[in-house]
Amino acid sequence: MKTRHVRTRYRAGVRTGFAAGTGGDASAGPTTSVRVDHVHLTPLTGRTATVTAPAGQDRTAADPTGRAGGRRRLRFPFALRRRPAPWLALVALTYATVQLTAVVPHIGHVLGWDETVYVSQVDPRNPAAYFSAPRSRGMSMLVAPVLAVTSDPFVLRIVLALLSAAALYGAFRIWRPLVGRGTTALAALLFAGLWTTELYGPEAMPNLWVALGAVATTGWFLRTAPRVRTRTPGQRYAPRWMALCLAATALVRLPDAGWLALPLLGTALLVRERRRALPWLLGGLAAGGVQWVVEAYLRFGGIPQRLRVSGATEGGMSPHLNLGNAWRALNGPELCRPCTVPLRHPELTVWWLALPLLTAAALVLAFADRRRGRSDTDARNPWPARGARPFAVTAVPVACAASLAVPYLLLLGYFAPRFLLPTYALLALPVAALLIRGARTGTLLTAVVALAVAGQLGSQYAVLERLAAETAAVDHRYQAAADDLHTLGLHAPCLVTGPRALPVAYDAGCASAETSGNNRSVTTRELLHMADRQPTVVLTAGGHRPARYALGWTAHVLPGTGGRTAWLAPSASSR
Repeated sequence: MKTRHVRTRYRAGVRTGFAAGTGGDASAGPTTSVRVDHVHLTPLTGRTATVTAPAGQDRTAADPTGRAGGRRRLRFPFALRRRPAPWLALVALTYATVQLTAVVPHIGHVLGWDETVYVSQVDPRNPAAYFSAPRSRGMSMLVAPVLAVTSDPFVLRIVLALLSAAALYGAFRIWRPLVGRGTTALAALLFAGLWTTELYGPEAMPNLWVALGAVATTGWFLRTAPRVRTRTPGQRYAPRWMALCLAATALVRLPDAGWLALPLLGTALLVRERRRALPWLLGGLAAGGVQWVVEAYLRFGGIPQRLRVSGATEGGMSPHLNLGNAWRALNGPELCRPCTVPLRHPELTVWWLALPLLTAAALVLAFADRRRGRSDTDARNPWPARGARPFAVTAVPVACAASLAVPYLLLLGYFAPRFLLPTYALLALPVAALLIRGARTGTLLTAVVALAVAGQLGSQYAVLERLAAETAAVDHRYQAAADDLHTLGLHAPCLVTGPRALPVAYDAGCASAETSGNNRSVTTRELLHMADRQPTVVLTAGGHRPARYALGWTAHVLPGTGGRTAWLAPSASSR
């Protein structure tokens, strides 16, 4: 018996046991129905299902052309099949839940040192702390809407936790047409499961936002398609979105955005298909760096001077093999400067040692696929990447990850685990693709991959609980010192100086100033001049005495602050 194949449009009507009898748009006019005799869903086609119906019931319905025929096959949309689970959304939801239940309760009522610097710039209720040369203003801009309403750290933590979860979803969602649903969700899970990602989600710190900006920028770069090819709406506007994401990353931290842009600019120059992205990359980097450049001329006398001061603040940007410090600080402390601590829980660092090996394996397989002409996109993905080379989908994020790691592993003499968050975020994509590829080869390997991922998440959560408690203890000592200063009668307007003065001053509602160290903002003469006009305190720790100018000031031991002493200057009226 002869059959005819008719491809229906997506809006074709379907009722239980019946199918539309025309092959056109269901909304174009009246539809007829025929009894469905057989339904066949074509596997992995991504678009249609085949329906076989007898032509003898209703000749007009079964054969709208008027010609007699046998059984007809009508193709129906892929949407009739069961929708896949929203794994990426579930990962983002879990990420927000972990932050709100395991992190915010510990640190929800006080801010850390660096956080007070960023937050104080836009807090109308407290004086702004000294803003050093290496910092960028994007983090302050991000929290400004919250600070315009309230200075409550708990509210700020909740807002940042929700924003970071939404940003995680948005950044990795960009990669779905490139690597598929499963790979995208697993990559987001691997990154979100790190203790650093979970701890800094609700904190006003820039590194996590640089990481998500790097993922988004690289994804849009790979989705930029040549002009001559048919492009989806997402690809059509990909250069603009790429420029916007790069500009946002530069606002948060301009030096990191520069390191991120280097491999992208190199790829755009070397690969003809990517050259249309070149002006958008330069434009995005320039737009995000305008504020930093203007501030360089207003505060530091120019870009070279700001770079010089920035390098001095970081302890000198020169060749340093910093792998040892990174290894020792992998499971804490949050800042290793100087990094003399031993590695804690080395059994939980297997993932860090395996990361370069897994990345190399992903590159080798991607290169082999390119030589064989295969696509490394998810076979079940109905929207393949039309402008991205399969090898580039793996090589470009690896190159960007390596570039972002250069200043922290090769140029600095100290380390903080959050420094490598952008590198981890980008490497999670090829590693996730490798794991899924391995899991599809057999049931045993699938179980091994699942157990490895579960073990990694469990170990990171254990580290998170310990470090969240340690962070809370340090931050609460700052708050206790501020409360003790209030007890001594110190109220705004007031001034706090000395080691660890910045967070204590912010909690006390005072201004802060330093005469030495990385945050040096005034001279000793200027400090004494300010002390003549407002209540002033010098903080010391560990039984140390203050600088010579404050030796005659009144000492007050601050209980519950880890051995800090406040040296209170004589009041201005008594001078």
